[in-house]
Amino acid sequence: MSGEAVVGDALAAACARAAEGCDAGLITYRLDGAEMQAALVFAPEVPLARAVAMLPLCGVGFQNALGALSPPEVAVQLEWNGGIRVNGAACGALRMMASTTDPTAVPDWLVVGFTLPLYPANDPDMAQTGLNPDQTALYAEGCAEVQPPALVESWARHTLHWINRWEDLGPASLHGEWRGLAYGIDEEVTAQGASGTFIGVDEDFGMLLRAGETTRLIPLTTLLEPAP
Repeated sequence: MSGEAVVGDALAAACARAAEGCDAGLITYRLDGAEMQAALVFAPEVPLARAVAMLPLCGVGFQNALGALSPPEVAVQLEWNGGIRVNGAACGALRMMASTTDPTAVPDWLVVGFTLPLYPANDPDMAQTGLNPDQTALYAEGCAEVQPPALVESWARHTLHWINRWEDLGPASLHGEWRGLAYGIDEEVTAQGASGTFIGVDEDFGMLLRAGETTRLIPLTTLLEPAP
């Protein structure tokens, strides 16, 4: 893996570098300001429908990384749609883009990135903390000792570990780890315009949503954002 500091959106920058033909494993990052961003370039060898498992995989890598650097009482969970929860409140998100939106095609590249607020925008002293209890920032949750460069490095290491496990052992171990970190399972949720009970995911991490006697599958590919 290699790193490259960027100005602006790290995910868009990684997509631009991927489209230019950069090597897989490039991490673009921006660590200044009220939030940090990082994005990782993949060169999948499987169809997009399977390759998008890199979103939850990067999420698990992020959770493992932040868990290793933050105090033990800090709880980090992952939403199916890429949202990050710290101590139950929303705190940034993971996003992904790819060179194609065809689930059956092998993409030339896939990029997964995250944005993490360090402290509330326009409130570096966190004087307004608590006004929006469902929204938080990293340093408002007892993680003031977590340094952005160390978090990016740790995310890279843990994500590489899970990539190797996914390649060597298949998706089962990733499924088990992710489910233990998932936020909202067995609860009523709304996703992609559909509502129901979130009962789990299929083998490709598509959301299984039960409404009455009907179970609906929402593929993970629906979370892809248009490439710049």
